[in-house]
Amino acid sequence: MAVKWTSLQIAVLVISISAFTLAIDLDVDSPDSIRTAAATIAYGLQSMYNGNRTGGEPGKFPDPPYYWWLSGAAWGGMLDYYLYTGDESYYNVTYDALVSQISPTNNYLPAAEALDEGNDDIALWAFAAQNAAEYGFREPPKAYPTWLKICDNIFNDFVSRWIASSNTCGGGLKWQVFPTSPGYDYKNSISNGGFLQLAARLYRSTNNQTYYEWAIHVWDWSVKIGLIDSSYNVFDGSDDTINCTGIDHTLWTYNVAVYLYGTAVLYNYTNGLEIWRNRTTALLDFALEAFVSPFPNATDVIYEHCELTWSCNIDQFSFRAYLARWLAKTTIMMPETAEKVNPVLRASALAAAAACSGGANGTTCGARWYLDAWDETSGLGQALAALEVVQSLLVDEAGPPAEAST
Repeated sequence: MAVKWTSLQIAVLVISISAFTLAIDLDVDSPDSIRTAAATIAYGLQSMYNGNRTGGEPGKFPDPPYYWWLSGAAWGGMLDYYLYTGDESYYNVTYDALVSQISPTNNYLPAAEALDEGNDDIALWAFAAQNAAEYGFREPPKAYPTWLKICDNIFNDFVSRWIASSNTCGGGLKWQVFPTSPGYDYKNSISNGGFLQLAARLYRSTNNQTYYEWAIHVWDWSVKIGLIDSSYNVFDGSDDTINCTGIDHTLWTYNVAVYLYGTAVLYNYTNGLEIWRNRTTALLDFALEAFVSPFPNATDVIYEHCELTWSCNIDQFSFRAYLARWLAKTTIMMPETAEKVNPVLRASALAAAAACSGGANGTTCGARWYLDAWDETSGLGQALAALEVVQSLLVDEAGPPAEAST
């Protein structure tokens, strides 16, 4: 764990950078420089949050609007920020946000979000809660169960929903929770990959074989349906209405990333079982081939395909955040991957820092890292992506998550 920084120390660093630079300076070989850069980005990200102020909603980032899931993803990133940098400035606000959305049913299913709740959305909140369990984050108040039990509740919800929808496609988790939600007939990679990753991490935390069996089940189904093909391309999804006989071949960074970290956890906790080594390696190779820039002015920089046509939406601006997050964590679960991953994270962090050069203080983060300058966009997704890739350089500071004895 890194040395603890006080709120005052971090504020001085942020103010100093804002006052004297027009971008975020980053030396990827200096842990102090990485912490300072991450602090600047985290400060900008938190400035968008008003849930701890009058008129704001706890746990949720406000307009333009941001969907509920993106708030959960952001708090997961902020928890990693604390673990990697040792800065406690946002510990309490992160804790309060994660608790605020647990819901009375203790499974991150707040009634206020019923119109927008997807299984993938819930998974992003579950990942933050699972992270809290793995690293000993303060447990919820006594009115709630533990973080681990909350994640078990979500896992059991996923199992129930999978079984309920097994009359089509031979199983699979739907995108949406409620039949009234658009996309209810869609069975997609981010939902099913989220199920696999949560099962894998719960297995590592508890040594309960049921979780492992479901992780295998989700993997086998994903391959059988064609969400993951023989070359380990991870495609977006398929549809109940055609019994999953056709696949949407759109590629997104977070789809491969969610499966990647799940298989890496399984590799780690099965003591290097060859089948999980092969799957993790193949997914990693696909991710680095599909989403790392081939352009000479941006070698090794992670990018989203929609950036090239300037067509990314608010959600999609954040997707690289999860690729960076789970690439870094994969190196902890499977250290031999670091040789391939670290050059990409280092190059991408430098590019992201250079792209955080907009706004009045010269540190607002943009989306197109390959431009080596601010692209005049800003928002929660841009800030989260930049934060995740910069702080990922400190992933070793947190060390491996706690595991059950085998």
